[in-house]
Formats: sequence, C-alpha cells, structure tokens
Amino acid sequence: MGPRFRGDERAGENLDEVLEDIRACRACLGELPHTPRPVVRVFPETRLLICGQAPGRRVHESGMPFTDPSGDRLRDWMGVDYEAFYADHRIGVAAQAFCYPGTAPKGGDYPPPKRCAELWRPRLLEALPKMELTLLVGGYSQAWALGDRAKANMTETVRAWREYAPAVLPMPHPSWRNTAWLRRNPWFEDEVVPYLRQRVAGMLAA
Repeated sequence: MGPRFRGDERAGENLDEVLEDIRACRACLGELPHTPRPVVRVFPETRLLICGQAPGRRVHESGMPFTDPSGDRLRDWMGVDYEAFYADHRIGVAAQAFCYPGTAPKGGDYPPPKRCAELWRPRLLEALPKMELTLLVGGYSQAWALGDRAKANMTETVRAWREYAPAVLPMPHPSWRNTAWLRRNPWFEDEVVPYLRQRVAGMLAA
C-alpha cells in the first residue's frame, strides 16, 4: 500500500458540504455500542491538522476534540493554551475515525474502524487547501497516512520524524497510558517537541 497523504493533490472540494456529510454519517449505526456522533473540527483557514486515533468517551460526550487530559498534554507539546487551541481556526482536528469506537473489555478504546477513513479522509483533505502540517498522532494514523513509508512500529516511525518533515510529523498519542513510553524515549521531548513548538508558533504568528 502506498502513502495516502498527498498534500499536493487537493481538488478544493467545498468544505461545508464535506463537513455536513461527515456529521450526518451513520455508517457504523448498529455496530457501535452507542449512537454515532462524528466529531471533527476544521476550517477553511486550517493550516495545522491534528490526526489522532478516534474520539474518546469524554470527547464523544462533549462533541469537542481533546477536551480531556490527553488534550492538555498535546497543547503543552504544541506550546498553545486551551483558548488558542479552540479559538484559532488555523488549528484543526480530524481523527482517523470520527466516532468514539467504544471501550475494549481489557481497557482502552477499540481501534478506529478503517471504514471511516476510507469514506471521508480523501474528501476532507481535498477540502483543506491551506494545510501545511499534519500531526499523525499514534500508530493507526501513521500506518494509514504513510503506508509503505511507515516504519515497523510507532516508536521507529516517530524516531524517523525528520524523514517526513515538513509536511508530516508523526507523534505518540498524548494519553497518560504513554507516560512510560515518554520516560523510555526522552529524545521525543528533547528533539521533536521543540521542533513542533517552533512550527506552531510560526504558523500562528503569520
């Protein structure tokens, strides 16, 4: 499978129409343990797109992405506060799957259904002509977007972040479950986080 992130192949589809279709999607109705509630937050001005795995339970309830401790850590990595994260339309969020997939019996959420990205992601990317940087948060988003360019696992993909810059930045998920990973891999906060903060500051200062 080849790479599915192609920043130079957007045809400029109408964003309002795409978002209307996404928010009305019920493709997984009956397969999820709850009524689908797609959560996506992007704008015509979006230059930085955050692509995580899927909304968690709290985000499913609030309808707003990253309204949880993971969001606090992500904003710290980016160097932006809560207000700027939601007020600045140059920052957008569109996870690999738009609906909360439910909690697995052993803890943690189920993986994002592949159907969601296949249905909506190409159309959505085409409708975001100003995009400069995509944060690929977690292994699922990295595997889908990078295809054969992804490494053997998430750690190695993130370690090779310079290969994907400047259009793409692979990252671990900011979940508390990855605290041990961050301790084992201090290079991420030493090398990748400063680069991310510099890129974000440059985009928001323009």
